[in-house]
Amino acid sequence: MKSMEITDLHKPVVDEIVLVSASGKAMKRVADLIDVWFDSGAMPYAQWHYPFENENIFKQNFPADFIAEGVDQTRGWFFTLHAIAVMLFDSVAFKNVVSNGLVLDKNGNKMSKRLGNAADPFETLEKFGPDATRWYMISNAQPWDNLKFNLDGIGEVQRKFFGTLYNTYSFFSLYANIDDFNYQEAEIPLADRPEIDRWIISVLNTLIKEVDESYADYEPTKAARIITDFVCENLSNWYVRLCRRRFWKQSGDNVEAIHDKLAAYQTLYQCLETVAKLMAPVAPFYADHLYCDLNNSTKKESFASVHLSDFPVFNKLYIDTELQERMQLAQNISSLVLSLRKKVNIRVRQPLSKILLPVTDVNFKVQVEKIKHLILAEVNVDSIEYIHDTTGLLTKKIKPNFKILGKKVGGMMKALTSVILEINQQQIVKLEKEGVLSIPLGNSNFDLLLEDVEILSEDIPGWQVATMDKLTIALDTHITAELKEKGLARELVNRIQNLRKDKGFAVTDRISVKLMGPDSIRQSVKNNFDYIRTEILATTLEFTEGLNESEGDSVEVDDDLHVLTFINKQ
Repeated sequence: MKSMEITDLHKPVVDEIVLVSASGKAMKRVADLIDVWFDSGAMPYAQWHYPFENENIFKQNFPADFIAEGVDQTRGWFFTLHAIAVMLFDSVAFKNVVSNGLVLDKNGNKMSKRLGNAADPFETLEKFGPDATRWYMISNAQPWDNLKFNLDGIGEVQRKFFGTLYNTYSFFSLYANIDDFNYQEAEIPLADRPEIDRWIISVLNTLIKEVDESYADYEPTKAARIITDFVCENLSNWYVRLCRRRFWKQSGDNVEAIHDKLAAYQTLYQCLETVAKLMAPVAPFYADHLYCDLNNSTKKESFASVHLSDFPVFNKLYIDTELQERMQLAQNISSLVLSLRKKVNIRVRQPLSKILLPVTDVNFKVQVEKIKHLILAEVNVDSIEYIHDTTGLLTKKIKPNFKILGKKVGGMMKALTSVILEINQQQIVKLEKEGVLSIPLGNSNFDLLLEDVEILSEDIPGWQVATMDKLTIALDTHITAELKEKGLARELVNRIQNLRKDKGFAVTDRISVKLMGPDSIRQSVKNNFDYIRTEILATTLEFTEGLNESEGDSVEVDDDLHVLTFINKQ
């Protein structure tokens, strides 16, 4: 038989080719062929070899729950799937569809090898890993929107989300290993846990509900974003920060303190385990690693992988909206105080004396009193005072919100601006309380809404004032000699704690400390002796004149205030 080389498989050349089957029969091209997209559209049936077999399996899986393809397939695969389904079964082929957008470069241009702006997927995965890459792509833009792909964005996701989650787990595991916590103790009822535990569990169950709904609605972007916010803002930046001391309590402490510590462990464990399960569809490898690290130590669940475990189900009874609103108030007040500290360059370790809070309604003071201890601990201020009459104390300014009012009044904007600038303090207070103020405009009155204006508070001498919506705070920035000493003590504690880390000491190691420094530091240590010694776990703490730089470490406690320290593990 003569052999020949075939170089063209297009019509009409291919029509002249005859192949021979194993049984010796001639095989030629099928004469009539539907568009290849119709072959692709037959996928729901072909994958089960239906109608020749697997009828039950096919009927259980048709129509498909979900399908996704590029926007360019709208008239290709999407159409042929439906066309065949309608012709055969008078049915749609799928219930939900996402038409994926394009991946563009960071400038919004379509990626192209020719332009040299295409990202190498293998290099990207090698550098950042699949989970961070996937989390960035899903959280950055909805699947149906075009994505401006920027490698710097993946790095930010690594640091902000995965880094924060890793640090939170590391904090937990550090103290859990010290205390041999393995979740073998009886579960502490939620009602018996501190308010901050009940709050984070409430927020966690709200998160479970919203994430589950987002996944069910094919909204992975929303799910990834709210998981990120929970981990970074609520769990790490608020709960763990405010609860650190609960994990430091020693075994010799009273029963109440040990009970409180156990509640903190169980609460943080529940949060970490739940986050691992919620993030698993988007970051399967990291989630599984986190879940297994937790579960292998506690054996709390019998699943070998997070992907075999049950997806979390929210408990409506655990959600306390009033508590969440109250804690949000604490966060808002703390945020305003910290912003004022930053504005006048007063570090958080420097204690301040008090905050003034104007009472806006009957319930406001009641709410703040319940979370006052958290606010004061977070912002390092000694007390909160309430004022009912701000006249003569807080001076407020009002100005138009041109973006909103311009659409409402058009050509009368100039006249309205003049009226708004003449509004007095009593009228501003009324507007803040009632949300509306009737003012003259032309030959009639205009109902001015709170959203139509911006209200700013002016600083009081010796105070800093800040406003957020209806919330106004005033911070006393005067630093007395006693407060200055407390600030120096906190700074000294911070420097010694850093030295402990640098020297590789364990968090439970006891140390002896010798100091040599100026009189201001001596006085600060004398007046805050017990606080400093307890914080740094020092068995002895003393000043001496017999140190030289070769024996100790020189640290800067404050501007131009240096201390020579010598610490030794006991």
